[in-house]
Amino acid sequence: MLFSSSVFLFIFLPVVIIGYYLLRGNWRNVFLFIASLVFFAWGGVSYSVLLMASIIMNYFFGRAIGKNPGGKKSQIWLGTGVTLNLLLLGVFKYANFIISNINNLFETINIPALENTSIALPIGISFYTFQSLSYLIDIYRKETNYQKNILRLGLYISLFPQLIAGPIVRYHDIAKQLQSRTVSFEKFSYGVQRFLTGLAKKILIANSFAYIADDIFVVIPADLSASAAWLGVISYTLQIYFDFSGYSDMAIGLGSIFGFKILENFNFPYIARSIRDFWRRWHISLSTWFRDYLYIPLGGNRKGNIRTYVNLIIVFFLTGLWHGASWNFVAWGMIHGFFLILERTGGEKILNKLWKPLQHLYTLFIVLMAWVLFRAEDFTYAWGYYKAMLGLNTSKYGMYELSKYLNTEFYIVLAVALLGSTKFFINTGDFIGKFKNNTDKKIQPILQSVHSLISIGFYLGLLVLCAMYLLSYTYNPFIYYRF
Repeated sequence: MLFSSSVFLFIFLPVVIIGYYLLRGNWRNVFLFIASLVFFAWGGVSYSVLLMASIIMNYFFGRAIGKNPGGKKSQIWLGTGVTLNLLLLGVFKYANFIISNINNLFETINIPALENTSIALPIGISFYTFQSLSYLIDIYRKETNYQKNILRLGLYISLFPQLIAGPIVRYHDIAKQLQSRTVSFEKFSYGVQRFLTGLAKKILIANSFAYIADDIFVVIPADLSASAAWLGVISYTLQIYFDFSGYSDMAIGLGSIFGFKILENFNFPYIARSIRDFWRRWHISLSTWFRDYLYIPLGGNRKGNIRTYVNLIIVFFLTGLWHGASWNFVAWGMIHGFFLILERTGGEKILNKLWKPLQHLYTLFIVLMAWVLFRAEDFTYAWGYYKAMLGLNTSKYGMYELSKYLNTEFYIVLAVALLGSTKFFINTGDFIGKFKNNTDKKIQPILQSVHSLISIGFYLGLLVLCAMYLLSYTYNPFIYYRF
């Protein structure tokens, strides 16, 4: 079930909100857990069975680790729990990828090929597996206590606002909220506004660029002009940001409606001035997960430069692989890892001496070029696409074909997207707030009332506009649903 679907917006969500607010105490957890299972089962009942198996398994291992703090037993329970979680992820997400690579090897030595499995990728498995791993590891590290109530652990792992595409929530960040949390008009109001902001980012902005990117990325690269190729990758660059950050906004908003505080996952990554800065701003919950559970345990930057570079290569190899069972994703991750190493070996010092706009251009160029690999089906297509961007192809796809995209609506959406990729709207809001606070105290209540009415009208307008687009345009799922 998609957050941006009519079924979710106009049936599932209203029913869940009304039911949740009618209940009290622990019944809210029970209701939200059942709602999360229904939400997950919408994609297939078998997915819910797998999710329940994961909950029961991690409840058992968490309890075993917590009851045997320190020592050999705790290590064995942790090792077994981590192995089984990774095995589940490996079987359901990487089995065919592994078989495909084995078959490539078999082909060179004339051994009959293995058959691919018919296992479908369960939605959200990468996210809830990483949440489960952090739960077990944090118990082992004595950073949190094991959860005695299986319902609360089940709600943590299955919570539908962030189940499908994150953010990846750490157990210790939400443990107290699972036991006791409050709802208020302020939290509800903020949640609705944040949810509608994310919905608009997805439907009005991301989907507009998806239409262009999807069209261009199915054209044979040899038929693409340089202008078409650049339009395609710029569109995808904006699509993936507004798609994924839009989902995170919706997840944070829904969490607030139900009394949860979910941490931020994006901080305007496209204003970054280095690749290192980019990864402090992009998919924050994933980058900090790899930092805390892989990079630092491997030694981080404490064991010399060579060890640091090796650790970064391992982390970004796995970051790419986490996104999908394809060497394209691995290459995407390795590009980011390479430039991080380059910056650490002195590149950042040189970068910091440059004019700030050049720092931004450097970062955006690397990020944008890497997105080609992320979006392309394979290396052959990506290589051809890079050639098209350099104008090295004999193009049949020129400005005449591009004219169908470059209309008034495109330029309006592009302007909003470019401004929305920066802190323009936040700074504008801060300026208005300061202006209100600095006016005569007698006028402030009037200005506040006017501001509230404008805000209500604005968000109602967003909802109506999104609803109109939902009814008019075709299905377009969130990009990170497939991870």
